[in-house]
Amino acid sequence: MSVRLLLIDAFTDGPFSGNPAAVCLLEQEADVVWMQAVAEELKQAETAFVLPRGVGWELRWFTPLLEVDLCGHATMAAAHALWSEGCLPRTAVAEFHTRSGLLRACAMEDAVELDFPAVPMNGCAPPDGLIDALGIQPLSVFRAGPDYVVEALDADTVRGAQPDLQALATIDARGIGITARGDASCDVASRFFAPAAGIAEDAVTGSLHCALGPFWARRLRRTTLRCRQWSRRGGLLEVTLGAGRVGLKGRATTVMQGYFHETRLGSNRRS
Repeated sequence: MSVRLLLIDAFTDGPFSGNPAAVCLLEQEADVVWMQAVAEELKQAETAFVLPRGVGWELRWFTPLLEVDLCGHATMAAAHALWSEGCLPRTAVAEFHTRSGLLRACAMEDAVELDFPAVPMNGCAPPDGLIDALGIQPLSVFRAGPDYVVEALDADTVRGAQPDLQALATIDARGIGITARGDASCDVASRFFAPAAGIAEDAVTGSLHCALGPFWARRLRRTTLRCRQWSRRGGLLEVTLGAGRVGLKGRATTVMQGYFHETRLGSNRRS
């Protein structure tokens, strides 16, 4: 049996920018070892596996090295895949059962809006080696869920950072975010590095903005923010704040589609 496979760019106005995610549309349960092997084979920042579950869908995300609890761009890609493949009417809300609870995605004209939980940013002392590895002088350091987030002086500092990725990989965290107040092109600037998860620099990180949104909304006294992630590919997000929730709005486009042929690693078992 083969599995429907799409490569989708998320948080972008067109192909070959934003953050790419592979989406596998499953018809039956798959073994976690097989899913991890597929993610390693495809070598995307995240590969999403979508399986029908009642009136919604089960959704899991894998980097080339491990399974993660939350991923924004691959959730956007998964919703886009369901609508574009005719698995779900575009007028219907995509409901995903995940390790981070129930997540929803709504189609809005030519965009997608994700409804995600807000993540608090708590001030902390930087772990040993973090500042030297980043190579910038922070204004503040925070813990945000599984990540560290460093506030930099300005957007130019965020854009110009050249961290030591090998040293960053030794930090006990999913990843390291850098953020600052934006410039004329945006309200909030950021970058995100996750070499310990097999991602040198993530192109656009939706889950990071679950923390940056509430943080900068308080600082800037706004409930809607224009956010830019300054990776090589670059990406744009519109972030809105609700009661304990964050709306992440952007566009997605399908770049490739086909089928992934299962190997002996596929099975009906789940771990």
